[in-house]
Amino acid sequence: MRNSYFLAILSGLLLALAWPTYGIPILAFIGFVPLLLAEKHIRESSYKRKGGKVFLVSYVTFIIWNSITTWWIWYSTPFGMFFALAVNSLLMAIVFSLYHFVAKRLPAKIHLIFLPAIWMAFEKFHLNWDFSWPWLNLGNVFSEYTTWIQWYEYTGVFGGALWIWIINIGIYKTVVNYKNNGNRSILTKGVARNVLLIAIPIIFSLFLLNNYEEGTKKAQITLLQPNVDPYSQKYDISNIQMAKNLIALAKQDINQNTNYIIAPETALAKGSSIDQFDDSTEKVMLQDYVNQFPNMQFITGVDFYRHYPQKEKPTITANFYGRNGWFDFYNAAVQINKSNTSEKYIKSKLVVGVENFPFKTVLEPLLGDVMLDLGGTVAMRATQEERSVFKSNDNAFSAAPIICYESIYGEFVTGYVKKGANFLAIITNDAWWDDTQGHKQHLSYARLRAIETRKSVARSANTGISAFINEKGEITKTLAFNSKGSLSGEITVNNKETIYVKYGDYIARIAVLFTVMILLYAIARKKKV
Repeated sequence: MRNSYFLAILSGLLLALAWPTYGIPILAFIGFVPLLLAEKHIRESSYKRKGGKVFLVSYVTFIIWNSITTWWIWYSTPFGMFFALAVNSLLMAIVFSLYHFVAKRLPAKIHLIFLPAIWMAFEKFHLNWDFSWPWLNLGNVFSEYTTWIQWYEYTGVFGGALWIWIINIGIYKTVVNYKNNGNRSILTKGVARNVLLIAIPIIFSLFLLNNYEEGTKKAQITLLQPNVDPYSQKYDISNIQMAKNLIALAKQDINQNTNYIIAPETALAKGSSIDQFDDSTEKVMLQDYVNQFPNMQFITGVDFYRHYPQKEKPTITANFYGRNGWFDFYNAAVQINKSNTSEKYIKSKLVVGVENFPFKTVLEPLLGDVMLDLGGTVAMRATQEERSVFKSNDNAFSAAPIICYESIYGEFVTGYVKKGANFLAIITNDAWWDDTQGHKQHLSYARLRAIETRKSVARSANTGISAFINEKGEITKTLAFNSKGSLSGEITVNNKETIYVKYGDYIARIAVLFTVMILLYAIARKKKV
């Protein structure tokens, strides 16, 4: 067992050292090999309670991987960090234990198909349930090496996950065959075959990169980065004062050709009534400024509420405030232009714990009003079902108003493009995690969305990193973390839909089908002798 734990530690370190933005992603191609060897050793041993041992060994791998890559949640909340690390590692260990269960009953040619299938099924599940935390979905590992993955426009990040598993399993089989036969030619041929399987997608990606033509239509955009500390300043600044501050920042860097000014998530943080916002002083100020330019739009984040005076709870997301009654809260994006009515979009992928109380009807009676602060603004939030797109005055541009956490969900972002978005406008507030890998990884993942949708990204972050990303996933311009200012740039726009936009996470859906079929077969079949 001692060797099994050593192999588990090695796997955890390899996966962690592969991760962006500091890592070397090629390590992901061998990251699971030591853990697979440990599982095989336990499965073929005379140990009792093999399933429990596999669970413990795999948990060691996943707690190391999770801890090294996402420890920065600590800056938002120590409890939230420990909860996220423990639960995510637990879920991964359960998935690997299910693989062990199937491996005991089915031959390698089947259980080695089941492993990538159940892992991708788990990742797909992790994108959609109340405790959603897909930060470590395997395809994200290449976000800093976009020259390798231009084919994500066909597959999305699940193509990257499948690629990683194919190589890991190929190298694992090579090692096992070499150990069984001791023939060096088996090792040489196996390594060469897997190196080729790494090289071919990269070569194809470079071909796509060199032949890709970006859109010819261009938009002039100014990003605002007010650099307000969300812990000590943000919620003490009035919306009127913040509107003045945003206008002052914008004046530094715009001209008569500017099409968009984009300010960060909840820039207007002192709760506005969603039903009365268009009559508010801050909105009128911003609109008066926008009206000075021929075709300008102003996109900003707003903290909205809706008040319900009745005694009975009006919606499942409503929060009760004693004598003041019930309130729904919305983390929203608004677009202000020459129209007297602003366009609004309500954030729909919520940060677990801080904006969304997971399984509220079950857990609230047990835990009370407990919220895990993983970054954001503390209160149960309401959402909207469909994506919204903000069109410009002349209909030349259509912005996808993506709010913070939403930008790590690939298929979710395609919903904006299907609605007609021709560029991605990400507004976020990444100061919750201080100057750590948290905000760097968050920016890096936006590069994946650019490739999947072939849409340019204009990203405004309260404290940074604000950035422009082109249709190839390349960062073209940035404003550093913890700096105040504005950033102007030109992006291309286009109206095409990629294969991934059209079909979404089809690889994951196929994986779910394989998982169910093989698992049912394993349950029905007796354990191998």
